[in-house]
Amino acid sequence: MKYMLIWRATDEAFEQMGNVDFTEMLATVGRFNEELIKAGVLLAAEGLDDAAEGVVVDHSSETPVVTDGPYGETKELFGGFYILSVASKEEAVEWAKRAPITGPGFKTEIRRVTTIDEFPQDNEWIQKERAWRESTGQL
Repeated sequence: MKYMLIWRATDEAFEQMGNVDFTEMLATVGRFNEELIKAGVLLAAEGLDDAAEGVVVDHSSETPVVTDGPYGETKELFGGFYILSVASKEEAVEWAKRAPITGPGFKTEIRRVTTIDEFPQDNEWIQKERAWRESTGQL
């Protein structure tokens, strides 16, 4: 099963990270990544740019409205993610507990990533997506 670990932090926690030596932070995260790789569970991992550089496309009205970041009343922002291939949600939780960036205001959200096999296989759009995935080596 695939699980996504989503790193979230409050504005204060992000500000606190600014006080951490960048080289040390890279080493700390790098050691965690190495553990995931050695265990054979890491499929993807990426950090996200500052929320102030992002945009939101709001589909609440007929015409989507695009707003520059940072995002309105968000109290926690996603800072990065991992996608792991593990046997269970409990295993994903155990990896999340070992996350190297911790402290007040830091959280890791865990969400299972659904697979194409969970959708009706006779659906035209699922068949097209499966063909695309096969052509790109994703299946």
